[in-house]
This record gives sequence, C-alpha cells and structure tokens, in this order.
Amino acid sequence: MAGREKVVLAQRRGARIVRTRVEVQEQTEVGEAMINGLVRTQLALALRTAAVVVLLLGIVPVVWVLAPAAGAVQVLGIGLPWWLLAVGSYPLLLVAGYRFVRSAERNEQEFTELVED
Repeated sequence: MAGREKVVLAQRRGARIVRTRVEVQEQTEVGEAMINGLVRTQLALALRTAAVVVLLLGIVPVVWVLAPAAGAVQVLGIGLPWWLLAVGSYPLLLVAGYRFVRSAERNEQEFTELVED
C-alpha cells in the first residue's frame, strides 16, 4: 500500500477554475467583487448608451430653435422636424439597442471567461 499523498487545491490542474467558480457561486468577497464589477460595467454601458441617444435626439429640437428656417421645410406636407423625430429616431434606437445588446453580451462573455480561466 502506498503512503498518503496530500493533494492541495492550488497544485491540481484547473484549481483556479474551480476556486473562481466557487467564489462566484458562493458569493465570497472575491466572487461578490467580481459580480459587482460586472454590474458596474453593465451600468456604465447602459448610461453611455442612454446619454448618446438622449444627446442625438435632443439635438434635433435645439437645431430648430436655433435655426427656425430649417424647421419650416416641408416633406410630403409634414414638417422636417416631425420626420426626423418620428421616423428618423427609430433607426437610431434600433442601432443603439443592437450595439448595447452586443456590448452587454461581450461583457458577460468576458466575465464568463474570467471565471472559467
């Protein structure tokens, strides 16, 4: 019979994966810090996306206040400001939403890789 052998978690191959995954699942201080980092990253992404959308949509009324002649332009009997706000805003919102989802998924994928590496 062979003698006893002490197996230490850090000496095993893949020990970091197990430890990190356990820390996240059990929400130890390290796991909680990692999750909080992901939440902060996602919040920052959401705030940046919202700021860009508000800025781009908010510029339209400002342009017509500063240049009233531009607001008098008619397209098919409807004022250009209405076209830009009613029709032009949808592509902007779709692109912003698409980019937000892609970036959020990338953040989550990076977090998953961090936990699994």
